[in-house]
Amino acid sequence: MCGIVGIVGKDHAEQIIINGLQRLEYRGYDSAGLFVSDEKQEYLIKSQGRIKNLQEKVANDVNGTIGIGHTRWATHGKPSEENAHPHTSQNGKLVLVHNGVIENFEELSQKYLAGEIFYGQTDTEIVVNLIASFMENDGLSTKAAFKKAITVIRGSYAFALVNKDEPETIYVAKNKSPLLIGLGTDFNVIASDALAVLDQTHEFVEIADNELVTVTADKVIIENQDGETIQRDSYEAQLDASDIEKGTYPFYMLKEIDEQPTVMRKLTQEYRDDQGNVNIDQELVKEVADSDRIYIVACGTSYNAGWAAKSLIETVTQIPVEVQLSSEFGYNMPLLSKKPFFIFLTQSGETADSRQVLVQTNRLGFPSLTITNVAGSTLSREAKYTLLLHAGPEIAVASTKAYTAQIAMLAILTQAVGEIKDKKANASFDAFHELSIAAAGMEAMVDEKDYLANLVEQYLSTTRNAFYIGRGNDYHVASEAALKLKEISYVQAEGFAAGELKHGTIALIEEGTPVLGIITDDKTGPHTRGNLKEVESRGANTIVIVSEDLAREGDQVVLPMVHPLLTSLVSVVPTQLIAYYASMQRGYDVDKPRNLAKSVTVE
Repeated sequence: MCGIVGIVGKDHAEQIIINGLQRLEYRGYDSAGLFVSDEKQEYLIKSQGRIKNLQEKVANDVNGTIGIGHTRWATHGKPSEENAHPHTSQNGKLVLVHNGVIENFEELSQKYLAGEIFYGQTDTEIVVNLIASFMENDGLSTKAAFKKAITVIRGSYAFALVNKDEPETIYVAKNKSPLLIGLGTDFNVIASDALAVLDQTHEFVEIADNELVTVTADKVIIENQDGETIQRDSYEAQLDASDIEKGTYPFYMLKEIDEQPTVMRKLTQEYRDDQGNVNIDQELVKEVADSDRIYIVACGTSYNAGWAAKSLIETVTQIPVEVQLSSEFGYNMPLLSKKPFFIFLTQSGETADSRQVLVQTNRLGFPSLTITNVAGSTLSREAKYTLLLHAGPEIAVASTKAYTAQIAMLAILTQAVGEIKDKKANASFDAFHELSIAAAGMEAMVDEKDYLANLVEQYLSTTRNAFYIGRGNDYHVASEAALKLKEISYVQAEGFAAGELKHGTIALIEEGTPVLGIITDDKTGPHTRGNLKEVESRGANTIVIVSEDLAREGDQVVLPMVHPLLTSLVSVVPTQLIAYYASMQRGYDVDKPRNLAKSVTVE
């Protein structure tokens, strides 16, 4: 998710915006820009790359009392200054920043802007010119034209709009994408995350979807689609040093689920060089490529992530992969191949069960890699190699973004190894491209919160047990989905290979038992549907989570299309939200489930 920061009513708006954008760097981005003005001058400054590049372009004489800024991750159009935000209308009057994706931008362009030539390739440029066209052709005010544009746009968005002829006003609207108003004394700010502007204010006002907000230095006016003014109390963001990453989310887990698309983009940013190649230690890549078997060693969610990546690694590298539970492997080590390579998956890097395996493999002289979210952790220090997840702090006990980050990190490593093993055969798997598509798909799923919350209320609000089923990689996601549900909602949930449910466990199905089927493979999908029919005939209430190309009428959760080896990145997201809402609707502490800890440092 991109970042937005804006302010009106305070000198040196440019520096406040840059400071705010720097606090949002964790989201991942490929370009940044800002627009500021005062009564005399206006400045539009953009830069590809890091925010420091933008700051270097802001001259000492730049000063503004109103401004909007943005960090962008490319969705429509390549990373470039032309595609960076803010975007300006062709008449030069309107300036717009935007988070989200406009689904019908091509339709809007053909219907309202036919024949116009655009500077870039973004959906945002279409929107700012759409608003300008409504002003010019329909004689509407800025606010009225903005409001009309919102009524014809489909998709997710957080907008901040400035008309250069109205240098004291920022117009704001959102749908599905986060945006807040921060209240100050003789100034007000806007931000996609409270963290960005905590140096300016701790008092915030929430914005609901489809509302239009007029922000000036001394007032904030919120209106609904009917033009009625909405009165909404502000709240104080109670954030301290240990809490600050949570922002204004009610629970860390929800924030961390939302951050997963950003983590995909951050990993791409960290591990791709300027030529677009994988930027990983070549000695590491060569050692993996030279091995005759890869052993993934992990616990809990990380273990499930290893299984989710197994077929990806084997398909691209042609190296066999075993996934082993740390707690079992250390005391019951199987016969090893002649040239094994060990990969330890761990969010914290402190997992005692995994460390005792690493101690043994080090003693035996086998090469090892730790993939972790914590630099300098024990497993990171003691393994020969380390790859960091760059996912930002994961505070909730139930891991979400570390799971998807581990799969993504393995995908990037897999590409590098595959290129060494057989460049020609594996040129078709571009991890960076596929992770970008997956990030967009994940973003679409995190936007379905309200729908999934209602689904949970309908199917899981009172149940004491539930089953996830799937085949192949869907089975591995089912295992992770069940783990999440049981971890935080205390529903007795199990993940099964769909074909195995009938070999005994179907005896547990009774009237009203929820059974959730995951279907992303065209070869096994019909069989899983058959298994769902079997449990339905025994009284089960079924939910189908299915890829778009395999969906049928009546399926409840439809997933965007991604690479068939990376479907787990998208299919797991609704299951995470299902677990979250199942816990929240029961009134539990989502982030701190009973009897569990974030980092398990005992065997």
